[in-house]
Amino acid sequence: MKEQKEQKTNVMRILEQANIAYTPYFYDETTVPSGKSDYGVHVAELLGLDPEASFKTLVAQGASKNYYVYEVPVGDSLDLKKAAKAVGEKSIDLLPMAKLQAVTGYIRGGCSPVGMKKQFVTVLHETAQLYDVIDISAGKIGASVEVNPADLMGLIGGIYADIVV
Repeated sequence: MKEQKEQKTNVMRILEQANIAYTPYFYDETTVPSGKSDYGVHVAELLGLDPEASFKTLVAQGASKNYYVYEVPVGDSLDLKKAAKAVGEKSIDLLPMAKLQAVTGYIRGGCSPVGMKKQFVTVLHETAQLYDVIDISAGKIGASVEVNPADLMGLIGGIYADIVV
C-alpha cells in the first residue's frame, strides 16, 4: 500500500499547480465488491468517508452533441431531465462506456472532472455546497482526492444544480 501512496495522479498534479489543497486517498479496488450499483458507497465507507460527500463522475452527451460532466453523490442516480435542464439541453444521454476514454482520457471507475482531454461544462450536485470538503476521483481506479468544493468549482468553472433523482 505504501508504494501506491507515493504515486501522484495527473489530477493531483493539476490541483498542486493550481495551489488547491487536497487529501489523497488510496484503496485496493479488489477489496470492493465489483459490478454493484453501490460500488462508490463501499469505497467511501472503506476510506472512512461520508458517502453523501463522495461524488462520482458521469459523462453525458446532449441533443446538441455537446458533452457534459456531472458530479453526483455516489449513492444517488443522475436525473437525465434535471441534468439536461441544468445545461440548457432538450435531452441528454449517458455516454456509452466504449466512448468514455476517447472523449475524456479516463476509463470507467477512474473518471475525474479534473484533467479531462477537454474542459467540458461540469455540473456539481448542489449538496456539495453543504460540505467543507468532498471526495472525487483522482483520475485512476484506486485513488481519490478530498477537495474544497468551491476550490474545485473555481478550477473547473462548474455550476451547481439539483441533478439527482
